[in-house]
Amino acid sequence: MRKCSLDSLNSVFAKIAEAMALYLPVDGSDGRAVFSKWEDGSVLSNALNTVRSPKDFFFPQSEDLMRFKTEGKNIEIIDIRPESEDFAVFGVRACDVKSFDILDRVFLTEPCDSYYASRREHGVIISLACTRPSETCFCQAFGIDPSTPAGDISCFKTDNEMYWQANTEKGEALLKAIESLTEECTDEAVNEQKEKIRAIMKKLPLASLTTNSFGGGKTTELFDRPEWAELSEACLGCGTCTFVCPTCQCYDIKDFNTGNGVIRYRCWDSCMYSEFTRMAHGNNRISQKERFRQRFMHKLVYYPENNDGLFSCVGCGRCLSRCPISMNIVKVMKKLGGESK
Repeated sequence: MRKCSLDSLNSVFAKIAEAMALYLPVDGSDGRAVFSKWEDGSVLSNALNTVRSPKDFFFPQSEDLMRFKTEGKNIEIIDIRPESEDFAVFGVRACDVKSFDILDRVFLTEPCDSYYASRREHGVIISLACTRPSETCFCQAFGIDPSTPAGDISCFKTDNEMYWQANTEKGEALLKAIESLTEECTDEAVNEQKEKIRAIMKKLPLASLTTNSFGGGKTTELFDRPEWAELSEACLGCGTCTFVCPTCQCYDIKDFNTGNGVIRYRCWDSCMYSEFTRMAHGNNRISQKERFRQRFMHKLVYYPENNDGLFSCVGCGRCLSRCPISMNIVKVMKKLGGESK
């Protein structure tokens, strides 16, 4: 383990940026944290989490896939992907790091998504332990410890210092690059901080939330529960929950005629939309209740059933803070799990 003073952190960021593009959370114009490319003078945000997750770096909201040109009956397929650059994302919380385990199972399973795979290969994840977990946090319900985040490098911030611990070969290489700006140290201060964070987590409002009522094999038990009608009644179908979610992976593929060929691109989509997967015959989920149920059954039942018990939620709390009608996965879990509040 190595450390540097917080006063020298900007120099460390500058050193990393010499080797690769560096992104970190900064406070936006509205005061909320967003990931932004580091430049001299960038100030690391103290916010718990960013508005949108770091999923964007590996699975962008919109991306061009390829271009087509036609001449008579001949079709030319043009690969328009730019060369992937090495980059690092600093300040990724434990919940967001865990989301990559979920996304990897979707995009790296054969047939592998080469766009996502390339970014994963070139990206370095530098996590940051949570020092002030929020009342909307419930990552512990999914077995995530916010005091010990994974990633290529795990960082721990104290009052005066930043501690760095490499977890992978990528992490070792990056720490080697900043070795002159850091010093070797013990993990005593980090262990003390971990205990403090865990103590805070035990006191949070959602500390007792469990997944005991969910998981693989629960489809028959949960699918026709009458509570779905009540839970979905106020849902606007706006898709906000899916767009801030670090684990949602639905997308649509469209073609755009530029007048000089066709660009095929993909963009995020949402199972909460009435036109999601609509074809000539219509849509197989015609009511908002059915669409609402699909979203939460996928996260709590379908995904773990097909992925060794891994839930498709990491408890980051973004949907709790962003839903305009205050409906979220926690209320669904409590209602279907038999909790009154």
